[in-house]
Amino acid sequence: MTLSPTSFDDSLFASGDSLLKNASDDIPEKIITVILFSCAFVSVATTFGIVGIIFTETWGFFQEVSLAQFFLDTRWTPLFAEARFGIWPLLNGTFLTTAIAMTVAVPLGLSSAIYLAEYAKPNIAAILRPAVELLAGIPTVVYGYFALLFITPLLRNFLPLEIFNALSAGLMMGIMITPTVGSISLDAIQSVPRSLREGSFALGITKLETIFTVVLPAALSGIMASIILGVSRAVGETMTVLIAAGSQPRITANPLESVATLTAFMAEISGGDSPRGSLSFKTLYAVGAVLFIITLTLNIASYWISHRFKEKYD
Repeated sequence: MTLSPTSFDDSLFASGDSLLKNASDDIPEKIITVILFSCAFVSVATTFGIVGIIFTETWGFFQEVSLAQFFLDTRWTPLFAEARFGIWPLLNGTFLTTAIAMTVAVPLGLSSAIYLAEYAKPNIAAILRPAVELLAGIPTVVYGYFALLFITPLLRNFLPLEIFNALSAGLMMGIMITPTVGSISLDAIQSVPRSLREGSFALGITKLETIFTVVLPAALSGIMASIILGVSRAVGETMTVLIAAGSQPRITANPLESVATLTAFMAEISGGDSPRGSLSFKTLYAVGAVLFIITLTLNIASYWISHRFKEKYD
């Protein structure tokens, strides 16, 4: 007797058996599911716990310091006898060093991504890409001391820099962030379909023009996301700015002067300069809340841009 495909399928599933394995029927699968869920739950719970502690302590800070003092004052001296709590000097230092860093990181990162994706031979790209990304593995404290002991003395031969200054810290942060911008931009450029390039070449457009008029616009969402993530990385950097930029909170646009950033102040307070539970100690959480809101906003903007302007090809 021969079985037709239909009769074979019917006989196979007549008893209710199925080739599809259900995870609930296997105890080891259940255990693995519980373990994986627990890991995910711990990650989420830890995040909510950190956020809860930050904003709970921040609420206690604002019970003693008004929002007007925090957002309208232009002096930051929480450890002085005459305490002032204006956040703007710290924001000024943070944004100044970040602007310098991105001025370095965006051209370097984007240029390296274009070269590796469009010009470099495969064997050369296989060597250069890990070499560039290796910069991300260097400890940030090394970057900080390199900026302080090498970049600053070098620049002082030409510029009237202070020992601690925003320029050296920003330049070093730019080198440090270059792998972030370059790696994500490279992935975005490589994801552009080759058919677009070939269509451009068929119209007689040169390779350089194709890159700037076809490839980069098509990869714009990924490139913008890499830049915003680089900004977020620069805003959250601690050791480089703490060592090279100093801890002088002031409102200035002069990169030759010493400045203090949000993260540098948090590191200073965490070092034990203020008694735990005091008002000056609570500034650690207030500044941390501001930093959290900034980085969260940047991450949301990166996510929105990458989805809003994402090119879809069928």
